[in-house]
Amino acid sequence: MEIVPSILSANFGHVTRDVLAVTEAGAKTIHIDVMDGAFVPNLSYGPQIVAALRKETNAKLEVHLMVQNPENLVQAFIDAGADSILVHVEATQHIHRALSLIKAAGKEAGVVINPGTSVSTITPLLRMVDQVLVMTVDPGFGGQKFLPETTAKLDLLRELRGKTDGYDYKLEVDGGVNEATMPEVQNHGVDLAVAGSAVFDGIDAKKNFQKLAEEAG
Repeated sequence: MEIVPSILSANFGHVTRDVLAVTEAGAKTIHIDVMDGAFVPNLSYGPQIVAALRKETNAKLEVHLMVQNPENLVQAFIDAGADSILVHVEATQHIHRALSLIKAAGKEAGVVINPGTSVSTITPLLRMVDQVLVMTVDPGFGGQKFLPETTAKLDLLRELRGKTDGYDYKLEVDGGVNEATMPEVQNHGVDLAVAGSAVFDGIDAKKNFQKLAEEAG
């Protein structure tokens, strides 16, 4: 299982420093939460942070659009240097269009579901996506507690992937991943686990990442 550090919990004044610390420790992917204050009750980054990080690192930049009508922002983040873009099925009436724009640009596309959203809402999309991200907290804020009831979706998505031709997505979780919840995440066969507070809270992000990565195997 790959640990994916989320810069939402990094030091806003030293984001590049924190990203370089975890990539030096072995992080292959950096998770960038984009929030508009409408789809979720918080504001965060725009394309500029992606462009800035693209100049500093060769790590994969994974952009998680927690915004209304994400299809309107896809191109801006592609132009900024995003490698993959994840969009919420709840955020748009045009989810297929949003995913198609990402794929047409040669980037990896992912679909995201909130804790209250069922897997059935995304089954028509599973052949076209590279990732499925299951939110294990309600999106919008870092430092929340892992919701164990969301793990049933992970089992279902793994089952669907295993028995259906054309389903080749990676399974990812986001929210509340730390030392205590790591075993439960691993037990459900997750490929990618986003970790924010568990990596960047404290004085040594590099050490925190290394510890989680070792536990993740």
